Amino acid sequence: MPQHHKIDYIELPGGDLGAVKSFYTKAFGWNFIDYGPTYAALADAGLDGGFQGDAAEASAKPLVILYSEDIEASLAAVKAQGAGITKAIFDFPGGRRFHFTDPAGNELAVWSDK
Repeated sequence: MPQHHKIDYIELPGGDLGAVKSFYTKAFGWNFIDYGPTYAALADAGLDGGFQGDAAEASAKPLVILYSEDIEASLAAVKAQGAGITKAIFDFPGGRRFHFTDPAGNELAVWSDK
């Protein structure tokens, strides 16, 4: 169950999803749930996450994603602290999210199913 403002998901750049899925399946026994041709979510890997295979959509580094019960309030809170918004709130299958950078330059995201 997602918790407000807690780390909920890790998204990794995927590149060749076939090769990535094969590697993690063979090396660690992970399973995947495919959400279209460019996204594979982790299944039973110990943490919720996934691989983004579309280079235009993928972050350059792993993306930590926090959950929010009120995405507009979360957006306002990070803006109030001077965070740079790298992607405004947008819809995706399963909810909405936005991306921001923290003072160290790390990109994170916040998502909500509400």
